[in-house]
Amino acid sequence: MTDHATTDPQKKGLGWAFWMLCTMEGFERLAYYGLRVVIGIYIAQVGEPGGLEWTQSDRATIFFWWAIFQSWLPTFTGGIADRYGYKNTIFVSITLKVAGYLLMAVSRDFWPFFTGAMLLATGTALFKPGIQGSLAQNLTKDNGSVGWGIFYWLVNVGAMIGPGFAGWLKDFGWAAVFYGCAGIAALNYGMLFTYKEQASGADVSKPLGEVMKETFVNFFQARLLLFLLCLSGFWLMMYQLWDFHPFFITDWVDSRGIIAALPIPESWTVDLGRGRHIEQEHLLNLNAFLIVLFVIPISRAVKKLRTLTAMLGGMIIATLGILASGLTTSGWMLLLGILFFSLGEMLTGPKKTEYLGYVAPPGKKALYLGYVNIPVGIGQALGAQLSAWLYARWGEKAMLAQRYLAEHDTELLGRDVTWNGDPLTLEQATGVARADAFQRLCDALHQDGAAVTELLWATYDPWVVWLPIAAIGVTSVIGLYLFARAAKKWADMNH
Repeated sequence: MTDHATTDPQKKGLGWAFWMLCTMEGFERLAYYGLRVVIGIYIAQVGEPGGLEWTQSDRATIFFWWAIFQSWLPTFTGGIADRYGYKNTIFVSITLKVAGYLLMAVSRDFWPFFTGAMLLATGTALFKPGIQGSLAQNLTKDNGSVGWGIFYWLVNVGAMIGPGFAGWLKDFGWAAVFYGCAGIAALNYGMLFTYKEQASGADVSKPLGEVMKETFVNFFQARLLLFLLCLSGFWLMMYQLWDFHPFFITDWVDSRGIIAALPIPESWTVDLGRGRHIEQEHLLNLNAFLIVLFVIPISRAVKKLRTLTAMLGGMIIATLGILASGLTTSGWMLLLGILFFSLGEMLTGPKKTEYLGYVAPPGKKALYLGYVNIPVGIGQALGAQLSAWLYARWGEKAMLAQRYLAEHDTELLGRDVTWNGDPLTLEQATGVARADAFQRLCDALHQDGAAVTELLWATYDPWVVWLPIAAIGVTSVIGLYLFARAAKKWADMNH
């Protein structure tokens, strides 16, 4: 097949290879987000039919190492992709991803499931620099802003379709979600034949050891490390929309007003023990829907804006969004927060990739675009631990129901309870399991689930779990502001 991609800086068009690579990214993201938007609930949500019902600590452990494998490995696999070819790298990544989905489908014990998640994460780590390195070879300074915006748009088309795809598959059982995602990921085997690979410009005779050495040498540059550090806190905050909000929405957010005001399909709703509410994945899907609608126009609008300035504005707006979406139980406020959050993501997400593409030396595009995953990995890994720690102690409704029973022991349990104040010992102290605590409290108070949810919210203020997360976002904003000011003095970093 003739390759119509252009690498001539005088040509501004987006060629055939660009569109085929974007299509591959769309397939990969559809499979990934089809699983990612629901897997936290599958692992740890109390009372989820067919779910694993493990602890928040188990969920945090899986997400922590998932982030490490998925986002830190590209630091090394980027240079490997430059050296050994993007198509070869992508082929291996598809194989690992399919194997990961299949192993997770058949595993209900921790370590086999964990292994499947790590295979999926490793495959994603190889896929990212392979695809992004290929794209960087097919984009120029003239079409880079629009090209990366379109790429980000395709990512979110997959993310937007993913929740509906996962919801449809869930009707056939949780295993079907994993099998379906494996099938979608496997479509990219065929896509590898649809375009001609562009040479990376790297020295293909270079030994693997030298490639790895170069990876470390390039990484440990003070200015690059400062930039990545500034983004790490931001991505810690960002990932809580997908990793933490599903639990917060399922436990606390009241979307009945949205159902009453809008024509919400009944298939999007679920009985949460406090009335019918919109399933969390469909509420969060507003993020991907907004990005699909607006990321390309916004990318065009800011294409002449300094990259660091656009990112800074996006980080500020996203921080406001995370606060708005987490400080009340209102479904409408959640949607408003997601709106702000999504606008901030549209300004920051594509621009971070564009920025590192600009500052990368010749022959090191995939290497530098592998570095872009480091702040995502740090943010996701540490964020999973932080949010699980916060939620297990101050936010989870099942735990707070246990706490209320412990603090009103004589009245509600008919006996004195000795509790040491540690939320993790509540089950032992009260003799009430997490999975049973909320219904036990409803029965003891003779109130329905909606009323008891309001009581627990008013008594314990679980919204406070968002304050440390937002504070980290604010710190990152200040850090990037200082970096952007300093970068005006560095010709190679001032973009």
